[in-house]
Amino acid sequence: MEKFEKFSGVVAAIDRPNIDTDAIIPKQYLKSIKRSGFGINLFDDWRYLDPGEPGQDHSERRLNPDFVLNRDPCKHAQILLARENFACGSSREHAVWALMDFGIKVVIAPSFADIFYNNSFKNGLLPIALDSGLVDQLFNEFEANEGYLLGIDLEKQVVVDANGIEMEFDLDEFRKYCLLNGFDDIGLTMQYAETIKAFERKYYQNMPWLN
Repeated sequence: MEKFEKFSGVVAAIDRPNIDTDAIIPKQYLKSIKRSGFGINLFDDWRYLDPGEPGQDHSERRLNPDFVLNRDPCKHAQILLARENFACGSSREHAVWALMDFGIKVVIAPSFADIFYNNSFKNGLLPIALDSGLVDQLFNEFEANEGYLLGIDLEKQVVVDANGIEMEFDLDEFRKYCLLNGFDDIGLTMQYAETIKAFERKYYQNMPWLN
């Protein structure tokens, strides 16, 4: 997992509450567990004007010109702004994979579905819960400014707007540590690789019949 670093990125906003995981990545694309290749189908039903299927050449499908992620500069967005209860519905980790494969590194919303929230940290995506009033302000700024940018400073736990105003967000210290260091569950375990190997050597020396 890549280390999460301080950055400034283009914002794309979807002004809908209760966006569910089937909207983020429709069920027909859940057959693969490679964690990559899902970005082209992110928000598939909203992004395209005709239905899609796995294995299809999506470059031949008609894009919806009114959908935010199909427009410049939002097609290069790294930050997604959304409303409350983002990623509700079924517990598909593919929703996180699709967002990240598209290029999204941060999702800002007033609240998130619990399973999506947990899956995000396991894959290196940062979900930021801000007060709904602050989210309203960000939506207003997005609508008023083409190419709207926000800065994210995970170390300080702040979102920084174009005027330098910092909006603090809460985050569990362990999750913050893992993101800053690029540790998923396997990475955390591998910190103790030599200790584990030493234990195994001693274990099998004492009980060689188990080897």
